Parts: sequence; C-alpha cells; structure tokens
Amino acid sequence: MSSTVSVSTPVPDRELAASRKQCRDIARSHYENFVVASVLLPRRMRQPFYDVYAFCRAADDAADESASTAAANEALASFRISIANIYSGGEVTGPFVALAETVRRFHLPRKPFDDLLDAFVQDQTVHRYRDESMLLDYCCRSANPVGRIVLALGGCDTESHFRLSDDVCTGLQLANFWQDVTRDFAIGRVYLPESVMQRHGFDAAVLAETITHSRPTPACVRDAITEQCDRARGRLRRGRTLVATVPRWLAADVELFVRGGLATLDAIARIQYDVLRYRPKVSKRKQAWLVASTFVRGVMGRPHGNGTGDEAIAPVTGGSHQ
Repeated sequence: MSSTVSVSTPVPDRELAASRKQCRDIARSHYENFVVASVLLPRRMRQPFYDVYAFCRAADDAADESASTAAANEALASFRISIANIYSGGEVTGPFVALAETVRRFHLPRKPFDDLLDAFVQDQTVHRYRDESMLLDYCCRSANPVGRIVLALGGCDTESHFRLSDDVCTGLQLANFWQDVTRDFAIGRVYLPESVMQRHGFDAAVLAETITHSRPTPACVRDAITEQCDRARGRLRRGRTLVATVPRWLAADVELFVRGGLATLDAIARIQYDVLRYRPKVSKRKQAWLVASTFVRGVMGRPHGNGTGDEAIAPVTGGSHQ
C-alpha cells in the first residue's frame, strides 16, 4: 500500500488555495480540542493540521449525522474513494485537494486514514462492546490514527512515539466516553463493555432505567465508571512522556491534550461519577486559561506536569469522540 502521493499534473494554485480555505472553514466551524490546540502551532503548521482535521471532522459528521445508515455508508464510501485517489494519483476535489498536497509534502501514511474510515463504518452497526479488548480495538482505529498522523506531520513517527501517542489518544477517547455515557445512550450506543457491567453486577437495562427516570447513578455503575476512569488516567499519564520526546512546537499541543483529558476525568470525579444524571462541564474561562498556561510553558521551556492531573483544566470537548 503506497504511503505517498503521485499526481501526474500539478494542481492549479487557485484550486489549491480554494481547497485550503474549505479546510480552514470546516475546522473553524467546530470549536473543539483540535481547533483550540491549533493556536499553539507555528503558523507554517496550521494549514496542514487544518487539512487533516477537515477530513476527520467531515468523515465523522458523515458517520454520525447522515439521515440513515445507508446514507452514512454511501458517504463514507466516497471518502474512501477520495483517499484511494490521493495515494494512487487519481482525481480529487474539494478539501481533498489540500489534503493531497499535505500528504505529499509530509509523506503521510495511508493506513491511519483507512483505519479511521473503518471505525466510522463500524459505528453504523456496532453499538455495544462485549469486553474491554473489543473496545480498545475500536479505539485503535477511531482515536489512535489521529495521533499517528500528527506524529508524521512532526517528523517523529517512530514505534516508540506511536506507543506513547496511542496511550494519549485512547486515554482521551475513553475519558470522553465516560463523560458522555448519557449522550451516547441517547443515540443507541453503550461504550461501557458488557464484561465490565457484569463484573459490577448490572446490565444496560439499569442504565436505561436510571437515565429514563433521571435518577442518581447507582453505586454499582459509579464503581464501574470509577474503574474505567482510573484506567484512562493511567494511559494519559504514561502517554505524557511523549511531551519530552517530540519537537517543542508539537509538545505544547500534546501537553494541552493530556491535561484536557486528565481534567475531564477530574470533572467526572467531582460529580462523584454520577454520569447518568449529570454531564461534567468546565467554564470557557478555565478553558482559555489552560491554553494560555500551556502556551507560556511552551515558550519558557518544555511543557511539564506532575502527572496527577490536579493542575489541569479541560479544553472544550466536542460532540465527537475524536
């Protein structure tokens, strides 16, 4: 499978400029972690990040917001064709023109893009997870590819970096899952594995009953969420080592995401894991403080932290689990 783009004729400057603007518009229309983090990037790296983000965002929206499963699968199939064309030198249009240029420039591998699309297709039919290994396999395709693309943009896509990045990305996605148990349930998805629920003495019917009647989260469910939050926190702490091993301009973003994930877990803890009745929130003021403080750390030296998450405040987390 090719990992670079071969296009026989160059793209006209006007077409490339229009495509890049499309990517910026898509990114800026979604006020999420990925976009908040872009303010910490050097100017030369912002457009490539927008090009990648636009693909991730548009594909995720196609998966979650299409009128039907058939419509979602049709849209995702068109995304897959465009990715294939990028790597084969075929015709691409719209935001894929800018993405093709970024793939060429940074020699981005194809597999992470295909893995993301595989995860979005899976979302159309898989709404429950048998055990933790099944859930982590999903994270390997729905979250980790984004980190691997970012590492390629930073020129540090090695196996040792991949392992740490995977911990960060999976930790972030798990934190979002446990923050959004009720929201996910409303669209028919339960990410809490069946084996975890069985181990703690309940099933999905308990979730449904509690949410339907707006009751406090039962102790057994809180225990399960506590356990899962602890595991997500462990991944984020392990992955935080990545901050010291990537270029400084990228380290600030990694630090921001890790602190945001830890803060989400802290917010869940502050409501005593009552996630079936409340959704943890953070203020916009605190979000701005996190970005500013991470920027200062990046300017004065490598971002650092004690790994406890006590000093962290979460940036905005969007509706997507990306």
